[in-house]
Amino acid sequence: MYLYGTVRSYAEAASSGQPTPGGGSVAALAGALGMTMGCMAANFTVGKKKFKAVEPEVQQLLAACLRARDDLLRLMDEDTKAYAAVSAAYAMPKQTPEEAAARTAMIQKALVVAMDSPLQVVRTCRSALEPIARLAEVANPNLISDVGVAAILAEAALRAAKLNVEINLQSLEDKALSSATRSEVERAAEEARAIARQTMEKVVRAIGGTL
Repeated sequence: MYLYGTVRSYAEAASSGQPTPGGGSVAALAGALGMTMGCMAANFTVGKKKFKAVEPEVQQLLAACLRARDDLLRLMDEDTKAYAAVSAAYAMPKQTPEEAAARTAMIQKALVVAMDSPLQVVRTCRSALEPIARLAEVANPNLISDVGVAAILAEAALRAAKLNVEINLQSLEDKALSSATRSEVERAAEEARAIARQTMEKVVRAIGGTL
């Protein structure tokens, strides 16, 4: 939908009064941009004699960042499609008890589907912070600030996606699913915060900056 358009067209659509792309899609895009910086740091390390000893590991880290980048770009569009289904469900008629019941059932179904994309963003960003953290230790130090950008955006994307999960949980009637999902995203956010901070501590030590 937006994946193969221009940055300008996406920004215009996200800025407009239309419901999509919204926060979940933007969160996925932010995470994908973070992963590009992880890829960049890895690509400036592989093939260099100075880093030959760590090249096999960095190749694996590069592959992990590329997978995360592509997954997040896919989720950027999937979130938009899923939210459109929620809007359509809320627009269903509710004049009769039968219509109201059908509308409620469709809304609940659409909410579960819509929640899945930002939940996948949370999971992807949480996992992606692991190779980013390692790149802060083994990648070409000339790219250390880019590794920092990757860590910042990955954690921010996770937190943003978490908000989009939680707003769907607010209207979800399946309390068991709601509780399990809330626990998962809270745990992921806590772990991501710790990994991102540890990564940034290494980055700022390397460049003489501050957190």
